[in-house]
Order: sequence, then C-alpha cells, then structure tokens
Amino acid sequence: MAVTNTRETLDESIRVDTSAYLAIQKPERIQEQLSIKLTDHCYQPRIDDLESDWVAHVAVPAFKVYRQQRGGAAVESFCSIGTGSGLDVLAAVEILGATRVGLTDVHEDVVATAAGNIARNQNPRHALTIESGYGDLLAPLLPYAAQYDVIYENLPNIPLQSAEEVAIEQNSSAYLPPRSESLPELVKQQMLDLHYLALVQARDFLLPGGAVLSCLGARVPLHVFLSLGELAGYTSSILTYGWKVQGDPELIRDYEYNQKRGFGPFYFYRAEVLQKSFAQLDPAKSGQNALEIERTLLPLRLDPTSAYAAFENGERIGHTVAVLKSELR
Repeated sequence: MAVTNTRETLDESIRVDTSAYLAIQKPERIQEQLSIKLTDHCYQPRIDDLESDWVAHVAVPAFKVYRQQRGGAAVESFCSIGTGSGLDVLAAVEILGATRVGLTDVHEDVVATAAGNIARNQNPRHALTIESGYGDLLAPLLPYAAQYDVIYENLPNIPLQSAEEVAIEQNSSAYLPPRSESLPELVKQQMLDLHYLALVQARDFLLPGGAVLSCLGARVPLHVFLSLGELAGYTSSILTYGWKVQGDPELIRDYEYNQKRGFGPFYFYRAEVLQKSFAQLDPAKSGQNALEIERTLLPLRLDPTSAYAAFENGERIGHTVAVLKSELR
C-alpha cells in the first residue's frame, strides 16, 4: 500500500498516495501525492489500515456510486460537516468533480488546517472555491449564504457529559456534547442526535435536486436509519452498505457503557465474518440489498460486552456501515 505516515512534533503530517487511497487510476483534480497536515484536535486518518478509514473505505465508494446514479454527471458543489483533515473534501473534488466546496468542524485549528490541506493539494488547472468556518454543524457557513448539491456528514454518536469535555478532547470527531434541542425518541434512543440535527439544518443549505449523504456506523438496525431521514423530512434510501474494522476498540466500551444506561441496543461483528459476507458484493448492489444482507448477518452479531471480550482475546472486531442518501420531499 503506497500510503506513508510521517510524524512531526506538535502538528502531524501525513503523505497519501491518491491513487491508492481513492482506488483510482490517476487523479485529475487533486495532486497525485497529498501532503496532509493534522492538528491535535483532528481525527486521525487510518492510512496504514484503509479498512479502518472512514473516507477511503466508506465515503469514497459512496461518492462513486452517487455519481454513477447521476449518469456520470459531475456535482458542482459539495459540503462536509465535520471534515477533520479535509480528505473527504479532496475525495469529493476528485470523484464528484466539485468546483465549490464548504467545510465545517468544531475547532478553529481543524478548519484552518483542513482548508489549507484542500488548497495546497488541489490541481491548479482546476479552479476551486473554498468556503469554511468552525462551529456547530452548518451554522458556520451562514455568512456565505450558500447552498450545495451534496452535503456529507460523518458525525460522532457517543455523548460526553459536558461541552467542556469536547473543548479539551483531542479527538473531537469521536464524541459530542449534550444537546438542548428537542429530538424524536427514536433518535435519542439510538444516539443519532447529530445525524438528525444535521439533516434538519441541511434543509436550508441543500440545492433543489440535491442530497444529504449521512455516513453511519450501522451498530443499530438499518430501519432506524431510514426512519431518521423520514423524521427529518426527507425521502431516504441506503446508498451503500458495507463494513469496516472498529478502528478504536475503546469505543466498544463506550457503547457498552451507554447500552447499560438504556441506549441502543448496539451490535458488532467479528471482522472475518463481515469480510466474508461482503467479499463478493460491490457497494451499489450492497446498498440495494442492504436489508436482506442485514437479515443474514443478525445471527452472528455481538453485543458490546461480547465484542470487547473477543477483541481482548485477539480477534479483530468490526461493524457494518451505511451511507444514507436523503432527498427533500
């Protein structure tokens, strides 16, 4: 795998081979070798294990399927809520053909660094407009008065006890502060607060005919995700369905803790089970047959306690992932 990682002192820098990371022949709109700077608050890309990486393993296949569904037509504008390093935006520039991009995250340093990553790694032959801001969900983009063809989000599920914890939490992309908004009971029960709120906000930022792509760790049943879109006022479908390795096994303990508090239930699988189940499936067909695939997997699921015990016994643990496509009614 031609992806390397070089560590610096306070800030981290990684170099990414674009063709390997995006599984394409040769990039046209971004550089062949990406130089990606990270900050202490930024979610760390899993470039040494792409099966654990959200962008390479989940978002990229979804972007490819979405463009296929458009008959190959490019997407002019794209927005990422909670971008992290900006790799998701760079992927959208290359795969979707976006020429105007918006990006947000909760930390100022994360957004500034991500915007720099995008500007530095674009191909200068292809003009690109960057709109960015830090803060809550899509609110930082209000000054631009902009709307987008595609809004993408891969937001955290696990709550922290206070907003102060988020301010000091190194990996802000893994946790969320308590929310004050009124939420549907199903959303609260399955800890999908930010996904729902992002969908609600996106109604004012979505261009006619556009779509919200919600990247969801499918530790809860797929019918819950479909209901999520419906509750937020969309017509939703499963765009792609797949799996990934649980990159941070300690998150299994967080799900165990929250399940004991009455949330969930949540499910995991042995990675070898998921690898075998999805081996012969392409992302588009897996999305079309997601509910059927889920039914075949149910007897093999593990609750968080069993999943963590298996991990401590040396087994790789994974979970299914879905990208929900939501379009305004």
